[in-house]
Amino acid sequence: MKHTNLQDYAHKRFNILTGEWVLVSPHRAKRPWQGQNEAVNNQKRPSYDKNCYLCAGNTRINGEVNPKYTDVFVFTNDFAALQKDSPKFNVNDGLLKAESETGICKVICFSPDHSKSLADMSSEEIQKVVCAWQKEYAKLAKQPTINYVQIFENKGAVMGCSNPHPHGQIWSQSTLPNEVDKKHTQQLNYFKEKKSSLLGDYLQQELAVKERIIFQNDDFVVLVPFWAIWPFETMIVPKKQKQSILDLNDKESFNYAEAIAVITKAYDQLFNTSFPYSSGIHQAPTNGLDNHHWHFHMSFYPPLLRSATVKKFMVGYEMFGTPQRDITAEQAATRLRDLVSL
Repeated sequence: MKHTNLQDYAHKRFNILTGEWVLVSPHRAKRPWQGQNEAVNNQKRPSYDKNCYLCAGNTRINGEVNPKYTDVFVFTNDFAALQKDSPKFNVNDGLLKAESETGICKVICFSPDHSKSLADMSSEEIQKVVCAWQKEYAKLAKQPTINYVQIFENKGAVMGCSNPHPHGQIWSQSTLPNEVDKKHTQQLNYFKEKKSSLLGDYLQQELAVKERIIFQNDDFVVLVPFWAIWPFETMIVPKKQKQSILDLNDKESFNYAEAIAVITKAYDQLFNTSFPYSSGIHQAPTNGLDNHHWHFHMSFYPPLLRSATVKKFMVGYEMFGTPQRDITAEQAATRLRDLVSL
């Protein structure tokens, strides 16, 4: 059932995964824009850059030499945000509280080709990345001090990416990060009450109305979540409940790769630019507990709003009140779906 009021009037939408709200103001999309515009850099990069510390055969800052890798290359981050051997300590001084945190951070190069991004790679090539994610998730999960593995990618300088070579990161740590902890709690509470997957039930509702569906194959759905915050935010969800990427067989991992290929290519076509975003996989913790309530998913948070040079900023009310968006999830889904169907 379509709710027409959602396209014309201000309202709040509830994020079932975090328990938080987002303010949607569709009428504001009609206002003239006089905000920041930036130059678009669509310059073609070389397939090899002798000055890139991620290219095959090059020397990194710490003196280590990258192997002549031909598909995917993973190494421990030379400037890790988390340390494996930090001493255990805590501070509990009245209202001043702190705890030690340990972890392992890795970098994963998606391809030896410096000029590519995931949008330029085939499903077969992306499947090799998925297999590397699976291998690293499994390896880190065996570490007794690692209770969560966060796989993510920052694409584009606007998202803080310091090197354009196609790569992502894997941070693993001893406690659950804030966003994961929210989703852990929401999914657990729903499962206790309904005896079913929160995302699985949500997906059935989305597949019935099809308003926000962008693409689907036998195993995965790409959609704009009803509660999306970023203008062209999307989520990839497995049709069957899977706690983590380790639950994917070869066919499913290929279809997952295909879903990634489809949405990243659509992004690049949207404003005819190499589309920046932060993406991440939220999946079951590796704490050895029964995480049967988890349904893994991958989210893309792109900042572009109206064109390749107009960004969405989280400022003012959004910093002090609630996240807010103008373009509705349905409008965003329509634009992306039209690109996928070309």
